[in-house]
Amino acid sequence: MTEAPRGHAGLILLLGSLTAIAPMSIDMYLPAFPALQATFATDAAAVQRTLSVFFIGLALGQLFYGPLSDRYGRRRPLLVGLALYTVASAGCALAGSIPQLMCWRGLQALGGCAGVVMARAVVRDVFGPREAARVLSSLMLVMGVAPILAPMVGGWVLAHAGWRALFGILVAFGAATWVAVARGLPDTPPAARATTLTVASVAAAFGRVARHARFRRFAGAGALAQCVLFAYIAGAPFLYMQVLGLSPTGFAAMFGLNSLGLIAASQINRGLLTRETARDVLSRALVLQILAAALFVVLARAVTPGLFRLAGPVWLVVLLLGFVLPNTTALALAPFDRDAGTASALLGSLQYGTSGLATLVVSAAFDGTLRPMAVAILLFVGGAWVLATRRIPAQPDL
Repeated sequence: MTEAPRGHAGLILLLGSLTAIAPMSIDMYLPAFPALQATFATDAAAVQRTLSVFFIGLALGQLFYGPLSDRYGRRRPLLVGLALYTVASAGCALAGSIPQLMCWRGLQALGGCAGVVMARAVVRDVFGPREAARVLSSLMLVMGVAPILAPMVGGWVLAHAGWRALFGILVAFGAATWVAVARGLPDTPPAARATTLTVASVAAAFGRVARHARFRRFAGAGALAQCVLFAYIAGAPFLYMQVLGLSPTGFAAMFGLNSLGLIAASQINRGLLTRETARDVLSRALVLQILAAALFVVLARAVTPGLFRLAGPVWLVVLLLGFVLPNTTALALAPFDRDAGTASALLGSLQYGTSGLATLVVSAAFDGTLRPMAVAILLFVGGAWVLATRRIPAQPDL
């Protein structure tokens, strides 16, 4: 592991920008769905597929960048990915049909996912395990703020300049991030740089990571925690607008309140890690999350649901993700010096892949009530607790 620089603010800001690529590319164009439908004279399902393609590219593309970054360093593969992201964003802005937009969105995801992989890998390269969890908590600010600000910015730009301008903003953001990486990102030298990159060596690297007991334990817990987040996102419109009768403005306010809770928890987590281990914080957070999820299951069966009775447990479940997600990520990546990029890639693909499947399962089980969403969240949280607290061979506390 390389020595951490004395001043971390600039590096963390740059890593935050890389982390922001995915949420900005997803959340900012959501208000444009009706406009896209009108422009291309198509149905809502076709527009929705432009989002699905992005998620698929985001999950699969990470597997490509991890081994490359372990062989060639973090900066060069990242610059290639950012260049692809920027060009693909321009293609999205110029798309003349839904199939063209889907194609460009897929390429945009394949480029942008480099930022997701490299941000985690650089944190693992530069910081020790406990400090890495604190830095990842700082990066959670991005994940919490993006769902609040990106749709607002997207709606304003859409009203004043049209949907193509949204992708123009992403072109500018991608280009600016490319320049910042080229000038300011330290190229942390991976231990495996001298290894020849072959199919066999890549398979061996993924095998080493997948066989590691600690990785399986905490990556699995983190993937299930991500499933909780996606199940909440998928079910939130039904919960707040149909069950609780809130207006779109009220829905946005509740969604923002939950995001603020996630942000606050991630920053409290940074403070706790100065005196407690990541595993201790994680274990307690998961116990509280199980209790909140169980309460949600009980209240979801109520004949006359109330705003505070239902929204309260959901708010607590989402808030506690601010403790769970950064700590599971740091603990999963902690054992890897040689294969940090590969581990980061496998972790990200596992998270997005399982979350996508979980969303499909929850949607298929929908019966017009909150029960499928509530039960799914409880099962995901319970599974995360089982994995995170399972005994593995003794290793130093992190």
